[in-house]
Order: sequence, then C-alpha cells, then structure tokens
Amino acid sequence: MTAKQITPPVAEQRPYSYERHGITVEDPYFWLKDQSYPKVDDEDVLDYLKAENTYFDAQMKGQEDLVETLFEEMKGRIKEDDSSVPQKDGDWLYWVEYDKGAQYKKWYRKPVTGGDKVLILDETELAKGREYFRLGSFSVSPNGKLLAYSLDDSGSERFDARIKNLETGDLLEDTIPGTLSSLVWSSDSKSLVYGLANENWRTDNARLHVIGTPFESDIELYKEEDEGYRVGVGLTSSEKYLVIATGDNETSEVRLVDAANPAGEQILVKPRKKGVEYSVDEHDGTLYIHTNDNHINFRLATASMDVPGEWTTLIAGSDAFYMTDVEAYRDFYVVEGRENGLDQIQVRYYDDTARVEMVAFPEASYNAGLSNNPEYDTKKLRISYESMVTPDTVYDYDVAEKSLETLKVQEIPSGYDASQYRTERVTIKARDGVMVPASLVYHKDTPRDGSAPLHLYAYGAYGYAIPPIFSTTRLSLVDRGFIYAIAHVRGGDDLGRQWYLDGKLKKRTNTFNDFVDVARGLAANNYTSLGKVTASGGSAGGELMGAIVNSDPEIWGAVAAHVPFVDVLSTMLDESLPLTPGEWPEWGNPIADKDAFLLLQSYSPYDNVSAQDYPPLLITGGLNDPRVTYWEPAKWAARLRATKTDDNVLLLKTNMGAGHGGKSGRFDSLRETAEEFAFLLWQMGMAED
Repeated sequence: MTAKQITPPVAEQRPYSYERHGITVEDPYFWLKDQSYPKVDDEDVLDYLKAENTYFDAQMKGQEDLVETLFEEMKGRIKEDDSSVPQKDGDWLYWVEYDKGAQYKKWYRKPVTGGDKVLILDETELAKGREYFRLGSFSVSPNGKLLAYSLDDSGSERFDARIKNLETGDLLEDTIPGTLSSLVWSSDSKSLVYGLANENWRTDNARLHVIGTPFESDIELYKEEDEGYRVGVGLTSSEKYLVIATGDNETSEVRLVDAANPAGEQILVKPRKKGVEYSVDEHDGTLYIHTNDNHINFRLATASMDVPGEWTTLIAGSDAFYMTDVEAYRDFYVVEGRENGLDQIQVRYYDDTARVEMVAFPEASYNAGLSNNPEYDTKKLRISYESMVTPDTVYDYDVAEKSLETLKVQEIPSGYDASQYRTERVTIKARDGVMVPASLVYHKDTPRDGSAPLHLYAYGAYGYAIPPIFSTTRLSLVDRGFIYAIAHVRGGDDLGRQWYLDGKLKKRTNTFNDFVDVARGLAANNYTSLGKVTASGGSAGGELMGAIVNSDPEIWGAVAAHVPFVDVLSTMLDESLPLTPGEWPEWGNPIADKDAFLLLQSYSPYDNVSAQDYPPLLITGGLNDPRVTYWEPAKWAARLRATKTDDNVLLLKTNMGAGHGGKSGRFDSLRETAEEFAFLLWQMGMAED
C-alpha cells in the first residue's frame, strides 16, 4: 500500500457549543482538549494524536532519504566540537563547549590569572535518560563559589532549580521546584531571588531562598494581584540593586531593593499606568529609565534614587530612531535601537551628553547587538553581528579606540562561499498603501524571471522583529533554487513601535494582509510566481499561517505551521490557561468586550476553516506546550480534514515529549527542520530520488 492509499485519521465530531454575547459558537472538536489538562490521559485524545503521528510517519516514509540528505547537509554545516569565545566575569573566564556528536553543551571556566579549565556544568550528563532537556537559568554567585541552575525535563516550562558547590563539585540539598524565572544572587552569595509558577503556569511572585534552608521556609518578597501581569527578577548593571519587575504586554512597574539585603525595603520607581512601559538601570545613585511614557519610540530619562518617580529627559524620543534598550557601565552607557529598520549601537558618556559614538559595521544590511557583557567596569563591549550572507561573528569593540576586533566567525565545516549568494531588501506596497519591507537571500545563479520557488517567513506579533540573520539550515533551500524571504510585517517592531501597534488588537488583520501582499508583490516583480510560494511560521506566526491559507489558499505551494496559535477565540475566552489574561492587551478580551469577540471570531483560523481547496499543510504541536496548547493544532487539523475540498496532503505531528520549541537537542531539532524542508520540496515537486 502506498502512502497515498493510507487513509488519514478522522477525528470524531462531538456536538458542543458555547454562547457569548448572545452568539452561539459550534466547536465539534472541543473534546480534543483533555479536561484534566495539564495532565493529558484521555485515551480518545491520545489515540487520535498517535494516529496522526502514525499517518505522518507513513506519508513521510517516501521522503526518508531526502530527510536524511537534508539532515546530513545541515549537520555538516555545524562545527560539532564548537566552543564560545571566553568572557571575563570577575576572577574567571567562562565559556561553553560542544563535544563532537553531543546534543548539549558543557560549561567551563578557568582563572583569569591562568590555570586549567574546570567543567562546572555538563548538560549532556544532566540530559541522560530524558526524552527532553532544557537548561533554564544559569547563575554563578558573586563570590564564584556556587552555581544556581534550573532545568525542564518535559517541555512544560516548569523548571526545578539546584545549587552546586563549584569548589567541591557537590550538589547542595537545596531544591526549588516549579520555578519560572531567573535565579538572582544576593551580593553576599547567601541567598537567591526567584519566581515560582502558580497553578496557572504564571509567575506572580518574587521569593527569597536562603542557602541551606528548606524550600518551605522561603520568603515571599512580592506578590502580584493582577492576574494578567507577570513578575520577573534581575539585577542592575552595577549589581547594587535587585530588580523586581511586573507587567503585561503594554504596562510595567519596577521595584528596586538593595542586593545586599533582598528582604529589605523595596523602592517603587513609579506606579504603573496603563500603556506605559519602562525599565530601569542605575549608575552612581542615578536611575536611567527607558520608557515610552511621552514618545512611542521611547526616551531615556534620569531620576535620583531619592525621588525615583521624578523623571528628567536625557535623550528625547525620536520619530526616526526607535530606542530598544539601554545598559549602564561604569564609564559610559550604551543605547541600542533601530533607524529605518537598521540596528544601531551608540556609546554615550555621563559627563558629556552631546558625545555620541556610533559603532560602525561593514555591511549595508545586518543584525547587530550587545552580547554577553557581565562586567560593569569594562573597556570593551562584546558584540554579535551577522547578515543574511555573513555568518555569526563575535566582536570586541574597544570603546577608547573605537575599533572592532574580530574574535570568532561561525565556522561552516562543509564550506561556505558568501560570494555565491545575493541579498536584497525590497519594499512592497500593501493594499492600504503602506510600504512593507522584505529581506531576501538567494544563490547568484537563481533566475529572476518568475520561475524560481520562493519561501516566505514571518512572525508578526508582540513587537518581535525578525532580523535579517544568517542561517545554515536555510542554505538547503537556497542551494536548491529557492529564494528565501523574510516579510517584516506589521505586528513586529521592525520599523519602530508604531509598526508593532499597527498589527495588534483592532489592527491585527494588517499582519495577515501584509504577508499576502508581500507574496503577491514578489511574484509581480518576478522573484517567483503565485503557486510557487511556500510559507512557514510558528506560534503567533502559526496563527498567521492559518489566516493566510483561509484567505488566499491559491498563492501557496505548501505551508508549514509550527505550534500554531489557531484556536484564538476559544483560548482568549479561557482565563484559566497560563497565558490568556496577560494576552488580552495583545489580542483583546472577548469575555468583557463584544467587539473584541467579533473581531477574534472573524479571523481565528480554526473558526474560519471553509469548504475550499487548501494547499498542502504540515502542522506541528507539542503535548507539553504551555504556550500554544496541543489541542489548538489538533483541532485545526481535524476541522481542516473534515471541511477542505482538495486531496492535498495534510500532516499533523505532535511531539509527545516536548513543548513549545520542539525537541531540545541541537541535532534532534535539526532533524525536525530537515523534515519540514523535505515536506516543502516534496510538495513543490523538487524531492530528490
């Protein structure tokens, strides 16, 4: 029996409906949400997911050789015994290494004064016997003697924290279960500040653990009462103050407390105000506040520790320059941002506000930013840099000399010649007249006559920009004649904060329209042709995939939707889910607002599946995913199977032991990418014999 003859699973339709605002919604696949979630033990649910996985395996069986070829290509571009550039932090140099063939890292250090390297954490050893492994927080105490780290062994994003004595190599008895935050040391190295996940998988607290005491005696330093807010903990650059920050997607509030006395008095910088975001750093008793309170693209203000809520503008907000971050160092501070979508790094000085030094980079289009810079007193800045044709590059920028020193360029063992590739940044007019940029990369021999296939990727939510970065896996499509394009759609903040706001809430459909219009525009400009465009996106980008196959199915040759947020209406109506209350500022609250309900209902991909032809679809999910729950892709796939009018392949693959990010090892995740690319090539008639 061939793969085509194998019958796909058919999920039973069970009558279920709910009513909101006088509107009845039919949801015949509601039963795929296990009612004992987060435990998933309903045999009917598990049987369906397993049947879909079996069907996936059967359909992909004919592409096994192609998957293996792609996997080996991708693996061949990775330096297996790689290591990071050592970075000084106090008396030690720290770095990570991969052993040849290893899925996970080893963490090392050695004294700055010289000596042998010491293995301080072995992820490979920690991952043994686990189907899934992810290291969460990694934090060495100020005295260098203890390491606090956390790990997740299911993909559920509940991390258990442990503490290791770096002088003896022994684990302490201290265990903190169920963390969902950073692990931040007090300045005396005797206690940790962290946050626990509550029963709804939300961090609504900051707690203090004194080393050597039982977890049950930990002190709650702060408790957030607003169910939509999340609490995070950190340190100012000077490490004088612990930062307890709370907020949602549009509002924030910060408290500072002496890092030498975490249980001491907390200083509220400024009470929350809806729509105002701010973050805080500190230098010599002056606060440096990055905020959008009076300009959409943020300003930098200062305040005295004595009156932290009285802010004075240091750098005014700008329509042209989008200020994304500020970091304080002993002798200077650094402002990061984007102008015309291009990254900028500015070095500025406390005693000369007019002095601005720009870090200059060699290409016209690139992605650059501060990397790991743990020391407050530093003369050099570690910077990461790449472009769509330039591999990841690590620089040290000498602030006094204004010069870049190349420390490492990503090595591609199988070979890479940048001269064989071309990159462009083009703009396409969207249907409302707005010009939407797209970044492209392709082989120099790829024709520009409309005959080339094109793969289009986007995310488009939460103000996350998708930068024009280098990708070794992408080369497997580009070398086979694909043009690879990133659509910088509204919903991300690629062109500034307003670009983000123009793709959320009532303007959400701009994101979907931009993606479709970029595809049509690239075809009109002979980069490709309609029907030869493949597309992919994950999470909120998976929602985008669901929307564009509903609205314009004829454009796409094949689509991959990873952990797709497609059951939008139901999820935003379920305030018991981990993320929902905090997501209302992003999508709208359909419980309280009928207009929000109607808008979500109008574009929610699951609710808008219709009896029409759809392109070939690859859909993935994770059983333990707390962000996009497994039933969203499962319900969507089930409704598509029952409703669509074509015979195109539809595959659903659920990772039964992983979460939002898929499999955790570096090679396991590569194989999943190889499967996706094999699917796309297969459906485009480009599979290899």
